[in-house]
Amino acid sequence: MKLLKFASVSACLSALLLVGPASAQVNDPGVRSTTGVNAGQPLASISANANDLAFFQTGLAQFSEHQTVTGDNPGLGPRFNLDGCGGCHSQPAIGGSSPSANIFPNVGPNPQSQVIANGVVSSATNTIPFFVTATGPVREARFPFFFNANGTANLNNPNGGVEDLFTVSGRSDAGACSLQQPSFAAANAANNLIFRIPTPVFGSGLISNIDDSTLLNNQAAQAGNRFGVAGSFNRNGNDGTISRFGWKAQNKSLLLFAGEAYNVEMGITNEIFMQDRPLPGEDGAGGSGGLGLPANCLNLAGVGYPEDITHSDGTNASTSASDITLFKVFMEDLAPPTPSTSVPGGATSIANGRALFSAVGCAVCHTPSLATQPSHLTSGLGNATANLFSDLEVHHMGTGLADNVSQGGAGGDQFRSAPLWGLGQRIFFLHDGRTNNLITAINAHGSNGSEANTSLNTAAALSFSQQQDLINFLRSL
Repeated sequence: MKLLKFASVSACLSALLLVGPASAQVNDPGVRSTTGVNAGQPLASISANANDLAFFQTGLAQFSEHQTVTGDNPGLGPRFNLDGCGGCHSQPAIGGSSPSANIFPNVGPNPQSQVIANGVVSSATNTIPFFVTATGPVREARFPFFFNANGTANLNNPNGGVEDLFTVSGRSDAGACSLQQPSFAAANAANNLIFRIPTPVFGSGLISNIDDSTLLNNQAAQAGNRFGVAGSFNRNGNDGTISRFGWKAQNKSLLLFAGEAYNVEMGITNEIFMQDRPLPGEDGAGGSGGLGLPANCLNLAGVGYPEDITHSDGTNASTSASDITLFKVFMEDLAPPTPSTSVPGGATSIANGRALFSAVGCAVCHTPSLATQPSHLTSGLGNATANLFSDLEVHHMGTGLADNVSQGGAGGDQFRSAPLWGLGQRIFFLHDGRTNNLITAINAHGSNGSEANTSLNTAAALSFSQQQDLINFLRSL
């Protein structure tokens, strides 16, 4: 694969352009081997403490577990995207991002007869959406806008909420609950469908433990940079502090992140989100007139609400903890993956690429490291250096990446600078997983209105050898 400079329709905008394989000069080396990476492992301070390690391992087990509507792991549905966290967050290990082989393995020509892994979609009312393919990525779907009566997108009526892929209707444990899937084909025809892929959660405890003042000081240090980058922070609506998790940094804490995912992705109520979640429009949003979920789709587990609770009969911390607390502990204690100093391309190429990463302006948004505050949780999180390659700010990424979804203070073309640690093992890139080629992902940063345009211009002026060093460095992370 080759990188060339090109003149864009945007004034004076040039970028790295991926062209056909005929004359390979600059390549994405592809997913780096997991050997020596230690992805999915706990922090060393967790491994050194038997109680902390037990808590982590219980969290890992719960993160990997499959939920059902009733039974030992109750609460699934009535709408959901998958029945467990680990299926979506599994590359290169549990806690990562989207795998290559889709978690819905039996995608074929006759969706009505398909039985998906663990029976989560074994009903006549579910079909496999057209964008779920055997080669991935795992995708969550959203409609940026509500619809007009004629089926067109109402650009004056923003939506943006998650439209769950599947329902429990037709399952033997779902009773008389009868729900239809969203009309993804109609949304696609109206150009009103966008996707998100899972964010990796490695190193999340370190990200949690960066003080707001550190982030603000880093922002001040980058002000007036020569690359035209001017990010901002998304902030928590309750206390005004900086939020930092999710594609648009919309979630303040890992516990909130876990609670929201349990409720939105699996339909499981918990101590943060106490009610079953209707789809946008089923709850009257957007002037739809919806009255919420029907009564026969409520309390399907038969245990009352919330379905996930703190267990007063537990015998220790991990058995007393709610599922979302265990998810939080697992994510909090996950160590970041270990970068390579020699693969791909050799140590000299990687070192050159790292220097170029800063020289062309990538490090303005993707801050190589930030210090954490003292920790009361475990010594590995406190007074540490988080090599996250992110400023945790949201930046305008232009028309090419805009998804027209606002979350908190982040607008339709704003996204958090994605932490790059572990990039070498990722298969799919960008918020919607549109590509598995790192060079294509870099190209996509350039479009009208993007803060990355000047940096891309600068990178486009590099020699092919220098561009390869830059790619090798990114794949070494």
